[in-house]
Amino acid sequence: MLLEAIYHRPKSNYAYAYDENTIHIRVRTKRDDMDQVFLLYCDKYNLHETGFTKVEMKKIASDSLFDYYQAEAQPEYRRFAYLFQFIAGEENIAMNEVGFVADKEFDDASVLFATGLFEYPFLNAIDVNKPPQWVKDAIFYQIFPERFGNGDTSNDPENIEPWEEAAPERDNFFGGDLQGVIDHLDHLVELGINCIYFTPIFEATTNHKYDTVDYMKVDPHFGDNELAKTLVDKCHEKGIKVMLDAVFNHSGYFFGPFQDVVKNGESSKYKDWFYIREFPIVAEPKPNYHTFAFTGQMPKLNTEHPEVKSYLLEVARYWIEDIGCDGWRLDVANEVDHQFWREFRQVVKKANPEAYILGEIWHNSLPWLQGDQFDAVMNYPVTNSILEFFCKDAIDAEQFMGRLDSMLLAYPLQVNQTAFNLLDSHDTARLLTICNDDKQRMKLAATFQLTYMGAPCIYYGDEIGMTGGNDPDCRKPMVWNKEKQDLELFEYYKAMIKLRKEHRAFRDGSFTFLQAEKGSKHIVFERTDEHNRFVVVMNSGTEAVDVQLPGSFDVVNGNGTVDGEKVSVGALEYLILKAK
Repeated sequence: MLLEAIYHRPKSNYAYAYDENTIHIRVRTKRDDMDQVFLLYCDKYNLHETGFTKVEMKKIASDSLFDYYQAEAQPEYRRFAYLFQFIAGEENIAMNEVGFVADKEFDDASVLFATGLFEYPFLNAIDVNKPPQWVKDAIFYQIFPERFGNGDTSNDPENIEPWEEAAPERDNFFGGDLQGVIDHLDHLVELGINCIYFTPIFEATTNHKYDTVDYMKVDPHFGDNELAKTLVDKCHEKGIKVMLDAVFNHSGYFFGPFQDVVKNGESSKYKDWFYIREFPIVAEPKPNYHTFAFTGQMPKLNTEHPEVKSYLLEVARYWIEDIGCDGWRLDVANEVDHQFWREFRQVVKKANPEAYILGEIWHNSLPWLQGDQFDAVMNYPVTNSILEFFCKDAIDAEQFMGRLDSMLLAYPLQVNQTAFNLLDSHDTARLLTICNDDKQRMKLAATFQLTYMGAPCIYYGDEIGMTGGNDPDCRKPMVWNKEKQDLELFEYYKAMIKLRKEHRAFRDGSFTFLQAEKGSKHIVFERTDEHNRFVVVMNSGTEAVDVQLPGSFDVVNGNGTVDGEKVSVGALEYLILKAK
């Protein structure tokens, strides 16, 4: 045994409450080092009477260096003290909080107790991260409002570009609005969408609206607050939830309080709402105040200031409680203080306990996912892994498995089950363009996304074959002319979404890699619940592959053949199987 490779940390992603009764315990070992791993647990106040309960831990993931084991327990009194036992050949070692205990001492409970057990002191219900359960069933659709549909020409900006004809630029307008979304809700219903994620809809000067002027007001080019309420109500009537984009890290340059600072300088009553280094305000070429990146048009808000906090928390409440929205996506969430997010959660969950709070964080986000801040985060590490394996041919199957398994181990299970899984957005090139216009590779990426754990999000227009490079090219107006739409691709998305919605195994069932070898370009994984077991074979290589799958299966979707236990899948193809 390589003892140096063994790792566990209490009250973390290695030991957490899954729900109000269940604790998940994980431990890491060197890859292929153990024959068996056991969890031994007890009530610390009753150890000498009852002894330990012993459970064999299941290997749930592996990467190039380590194996990861997990077990769960439901302690009767919600108290939990524990240690681990590792067996490899003739070696038999226990590990508690102090360190390793030799096998000759292993059966002596008093020795183990005296040297210190790991503890989960008490399962307090209020501390459990409880994401809304509806998110497991969500199929998100991201809409960039200025480019989705122009339903009301009376509110168009001056000098708008002709829809579908002009190229998108960083500063031009096409006239999209909220009425345009209302007019096309039936398209989303037909596709199978049940939640819209809007980029900002609040008053701002740009086409993207991330430079907020008034957080309590819909941008006049999009409509008004009454129309926003109508949109939310009509979405709800059609079974579609609505998530808004909150830009609380920074405001826009023309936000009223910041304009007061520009005008009145150090005498402004709002000067402490922002991080001003010196007066007077200078925006170009480099701002003398903190901003988002170095963008002078986006001054950073001081969310520690009580007046700023009060204003923004009222914004958070208003759009959930009064307008009826179902969640917030939080822009640049990692640059805002944790205390603000704790209070934000309290306000939002009071307004609607089932509201979804989603953070935009591009790196490991565990500090925000302890149950006191966000429900989940945008799952960019998984996004990048999917793109590199299926679209860019940049990593092999073993690397792909290792990356995804490491992300599954990075967070509690309930966070992974409600993570936001996107493949492209207004910030990136479009999926088909990332795939070099190879529709088969695009389908592979989307198939994995739609059969993987977490809530998938489709960027508007991907379902009908829209292309586009990096911003601003990815922000083209939606193509509504059916003669210019890829209707075959639309039917593919429609069928895959239907499959996911019909089978709970794809939404919150267990996920396990069955095959993912070094140097290989194909993977096999299973999604399982108490009713069904699905096996998915995906080949991102340019040659056909044959795999052996013990058991009997029916073909559910995709292209390939099943001959007994032999499954054949062509180049850049996938096959979804259901166990008989």
